[in-house]
Amino acid sequence: MPSIDYYFSLISPYAYLGHAPLLAAAREAGATLVYKPVRIFELFEANGGLPLGQRAPARQRYRLIELQRARQQRGVPLNLTPKFFPVDPSLADRCAIALDRQGRDPSAYMDAAFRAIWAHDRDLADRDTVAALLRDAGHDADATLATAESDEVAAVYRGNTRAAIAADLPGLPGYVLGGEPFWGQDRVEALREALLTGREPFTADAG
Repeated sequence: MPSIDYYFSLISPYAYLGHAPLLAAAREAGATLVYKPVRIFELFEANGGLPLGQRAPARQRYRLIELQRARQQRGVPLNLTPKFFPVDPSLADRCAIALDRQGRDPSAYMDAAFRAIWAHDRDLADRDTVAALLRDAGHDADATLATAESDEVAAVYRGNTRAAIAADLPGLPGYVLGGEPFWGQDRVEALREALLTGREPFTADAG
């Protein structure tokens, strides 16, 4: 059974746009997802990306056009200028790690968290908001938050970030299959092709 390292942050609109298609591709191929939330701004700093407010105006404007195209393609609601953005996503991200370590599937919580910020104008940095999202997804909010706030989960979060940097991912979402990185929600289809054909991974040192 193939395994995909799934690097994301719940603050990323592109991770939101790619979430459902990635789940569908993994189901179709019988692949396992390894959930790896990342400290997104550290990844940017290490691999050449910039936070939105530091990008050139042309890049900021182009991002809005790209998001509209992707929103239409994926058929999901997406507010281009959400009320609570940017915010610190670390607690929400760490809850996904906590759920995974508890043996719980975090995907429904993640979908709700993505929609909270990008469709419903909710504050993903607010502890009460995160607790409500956990409860609505059928999880024990108090236990999950306690685990998320532990030193152990904080260390996993940092380790995921180091792994994303080492995988040469310039941004999020990132999917890594057999060492081959796929950057961006618009690479889900390429990942699906690689899964279904079983081809050898492409590498940067190929001749």
